[in-house]
Amino acid sequence: MDETVHEQVDETADETGETGPFFHGTRAVVAVGDLLRPGFRSNYRAEVVMNHVYFTSRLEGAGLAAELAVALAPEGSGAEPHVYVVEPTGPWHDDPNVTDKKFPGNPTRSFRSDAPLRVLGEVTDWPRLAPAELQAWRDRLAAMLADGGGEILN
Repeated sequence: MDETVHEQVDETADETGETGPFFHGTRAVVAVGDLLRPGFRSNYRAEVVMNHVYFTSRLEGAGLAAELAVALAPEGSGAEPHVYVVEPTGPWHDDPNVTDKKFPGNPTRSFRSDAPLRVLGEVTDWPRLAPAELQAWRDRLAAMLADGGGEILN
């Protein structure tokens, strides 16, 4: 990715104190300038329509999210994982699904907003997990869902 994309991120921090850059991992194919909006199916639980759109300031976190996301896009339009540089267009706050629930203090730097995220660019050289590590994450997620866990605070 061209590093100039990082410079385009609005440097104003929200209530979280984060200034970016911010990333969103998914299997959806989007273009620069597109808006990622709430109101679509979850990347992880297709039966859940999301009230927020999620993002992180950690590139590796967005990469993991992209790798674990289910391919919900129409056939041929998003089977591969993608990591996008995004900017919030409205207020955001810590993601309650991980902050102080699973990871006290939000070390994952995960956030959500009910306002859209604007796509500024795509990162193509993000750190990928080894196949065994990725399978371990998938197994962990599958076990959690099978046990009735994995509730999304929407």
